[in-house]
Amino acid sequence: MYARRDVLRASAALGALALSPWLRAESGSGLLTRKIPSTGEALPVIGAGTSGSFEVQAGSAQYQQLKAVLEAFFKGGGKVIDTSPNYGGADAILGQLLEEGGWHRQCFIATKIAADSRDAAERQWAQSLSSLRTDKVDLLQIHNLRDWQTQLPYARELKQQGKTRYVGITHYLNSGQDEVARIVRNEPLDFIQINYSVNAPDAARDLLPLCQDKGVAVLVNRAFDDGRLFARVKGQALPGWAAEAGIGSWAQMFLKFAISHPAVTTVIPATGRPDRQLDQLKAGSGPLLSEAQRQALIKQFA
Repeated sequence: MYARRDVLRASAALGALALSPWLRAESGSGLLTRKIPSTGEALPVIGAGTSGSFEVQAGSAQYQQLKAVLEAFFKGGGKVIDTSPNYGGADAILGQLLEEGGWHRQCFIATKIAADSRDAAERQWAQSLSSLRTDKVDLLQIHNLRDWQTQLPYARELKQQGKTRYVGITHYLNSGQDEVARIVRNEPLDFIQINYSVNAPDAARDLLPLCQDKGVAVLVNRAFDDGRLFARVKGQALPGWAAEAGIGSWAQMFLKFAISHPAVTTVIPATGRPDRQLDQLKAGSGPLLSEAQRQALIKQFA
């Protein structure tokens, strides 16, 4: 279990943050939100992923634990959950949990197309809706740019049909960010999803400012570098300034780093443990990190 620290001391900073038209506190939860540029819809800055953590058997002990994770997530003001049809059945588990908990209306469902032809995408999409137990999703993304020249137009067709409200593209490696940037420059998009972390901050150089200029929302994956960052800080104390930022754990630090960039809409860490879910949500309240603090972290983890 991550260490916890009371973040109420940071509440005074919320008033200043709320002055921004793109950042405000979610009513009743304390979670900050950012607006999707294409519509102005506000999303909480802390979301959730399903890769790995939701790849469990229905009815198992891990499944019951995930039910507690989602209860904590939604009660804490969370909304955005990202999944994919090629996450080992995670989308079906998510769909079943949302149905059992009555959470479909509270959830902003982001899923993906991961196919190599139009026919394959159509079959996959039909299965995705069945797995998620819904007739539409909020965000449909082209997974890791796979056959994007075919799949992005298909996603736009689904948007026109009311099957998805937003479309986007994803990648998870620094090596994919140049191509993501080329697509952002040349194609109308609502969202991108990319990796961005204290030890992989390259997106902040060109891609994140580009998204700001183009009015594209950003989901951040791999904020923990698939857990490797925790191995690097094992036994290490937080920086002395962490308490001033309302940060009580390294998980909160890594998430706070991501959401402190003004182009980032929501970060989507995955967990299968309720205690970690509660801890992660705490990163979504209180003051954001200053540029100096972010640069200090980048230097520390370079």
